[in-house]
This record gives sequence, structure tokens and C-alpha cells, in this order.
Amino acid sequence: MECEISNADAGWWVISHENKLWLPKGQLPYGSAQELGLSGSTGAVIGEWQGEPVWLICGSRKDEMGSLRQILDQDVGLFQLAGRGIQLAEFYRSHKWCGYCGHEMHHSKTEWACLCRHCRQRYYPQIAPCIIVAIRRGEEILLAQHTKHRNGVYTVLAGFVEVGETLEQTVAREVMEESGLKVKNLRYVSSQPWPFPQSLMMAFMADYDSGEVTIDPKELLDAGWYRFDALPQLPPVGTVARRLIEDTVALCRTGAE
Repeated sequence: MECEISNADAGWWVISHENKLWLPKGQLPYGSAQELGLSGSTGAVIGEWQGEPVWLICGSRKDEMGSLRQILDQDVGLFQLAGRGIQLAEFYRSHKWCGYCGHEMHHSKTEWACLCRHCRQRYYPQIAPCIIVAIRRGEEILLAQHTKHRNGVYTVLAGFVEVGETLEQTVAREVMEESGLKVKNLRYVSSQPWPFPQSLMMAFMADYDSGEVTIDPKELLDAGWYRFDALPQLPPVGTVARRLIEDTVALCRTGAE
């Protein structure tokens, strides 16, 4: 899968190291390897966008390395491919040596995996399942400001699935731990790869059952009920969190049960 990049190779370029991206002028680079000074590097095609290949090069540039969040407002498909690149680059960086026998690893030629020639172990990129849930109470939606988000954005609740849990159990536990509420009528909506660092968000909608909002200060700065036509600053369009909020707002407007 990996090859030496030639002058003629072109497309979109994900150059990643330590969860950072090369973002010249704040954009994911596009063009020929020769134009961008990438010829001679080692890379691999990780997908296709608008008929053009998306390349991954594991490495850093001297300047203009930034966060994937900087291109969150780009098209969802391209953002997800860039996220795939970041996750693969970090996977390869963290699997240079076999965790069983300590010998050097090499990349599979047929799949996204690292192989050990000594003990024959095979490692795949790890994906952390997460739930994200919008909770409705009549004409209101529960929104919270998370401790990790210091940008004033209010969003829905989310959390990682623990060992031995179902997704339904995770929703109930996370909602109770973070807000002190019980929910009912849980419905699956959608999913979204979320490479911060290697999550898969599984989105749900639920209805309020009982309890008073009591936040966990380790997780949330604030939380409360917001009427559908008086919302605070929301997550960007294109995120599954924004979709959940918009879908809940639509239900609130129609008064649907």
C-alpha cells in the first residue's frame, strides 16, 4: 500500500504527526507532489474525494502544523478522510514495536494493520465507541457546556462506552453521571467517525423521564433546559451533535410525541 511519492502523484494530502496536520494557509493541501514539495516521501492512498486520491504521509513539516478541528467546517466526507489519516498516522507511530515480544513491526500490504514477523501478532487501529444523546422535555432540549470546550459552545451529552456495557446502558449511565437525569424512549439516529482521538460516535435521541439537573463539575461547566427558539451557541454544522440538536428542535416545533 505504501510507495514512494513521484512528481506526477497528485490529489489531497494528509501529512500528519502526533495528531497534527499540515495545513498551509489553514487548508488541507491539494495539488501535485512536485508543487507541494512532497516528491520522494513515502505515502499511501487512503481514500478518494471528488474523483481525486487522498494521500497519507506520516511525518511533520517545519511550520503550519495545526489541528484537524481547523477544517471542521469543510465537507464532511473530506473531513472524515483527513480524520482517517490522522488516526492511521498515530496508529503507525504507536505501533513501531510489538507489545507482546518487543520486536520491530512492519505495515501490512493488504490492510490497515501492523504485523510482527517474530511472534506473528497482528494489530489493527483501535476505535473507541462513544454515545452522544439529545434529551427533549416538551419544547426544551438539554444542552451543556463541557469542560473540554472553552469556546462557549453548548452541546448535547456524550461519553465513552465502558467494558461490558450495551449502548443503551452507556446512555443511561452517562446521562445520570453528568446531569443527574433519567431518560426514556431511547432511539438510535446515526453515527459519525470522530477522530479526537479515535472515537466512533453513535447518536441517540431520548425523552426526559425524571430528575433535576445536577452537573458533574469534572465533566460540565454548565447545563440546563433551553427552549427550541432560544438556543445558545451551538456546535458547527456537519457534526452529529448539531444534527441531533436540529432534529430535536424540529420535533419541538411540531409538538410531536
